[in-house]
Amino acid sequence: MNTRFAKDAFGWGFLLWLFGYVFGIVLFVVVPASMIGWVITPIGSALTIRVLWKKVGADSLRQYLRLSVVWTVIAIACDFLFLVSVFKPADGYYKLDVYLYYALMFVLPLLVGWHKTSAGR
Repeated sequence: MNTRFAKDAFGWGFLLWLFGYVFGIVLFVVVPASMIGWVITPIGSALTIRVLWKKVGADSLRQYLRLSVVWTVIAIACDFLFLVSVFKPADGYYKLDVYLYYALMFVLPLLVGWHKTSAGR
């Protein structure tokens, strides 16, 4: 594993997750808990696409696939460790917005990667 991939995968993966975590805590005081994920999703998706487009240096679809897997694992693991285990939501945590978030963490790198790698051909 090269340094660039490690930075893109683990660095950006964690920072994007952390953005959602902090933003969610801020929103907790102004948005009903059941709506927080729906407010974060479009903003987080736009930020993720921007990071993928401007900051990620992968040059093959295979690297974007690996990035998708790492980002999805980071999202699931950090959510469990820092949200589910710490806050123990009474009505549960895993709902449609969370599953959509996990799907986007997997699909967005593939879509952007496909576009970036096929544009050069």
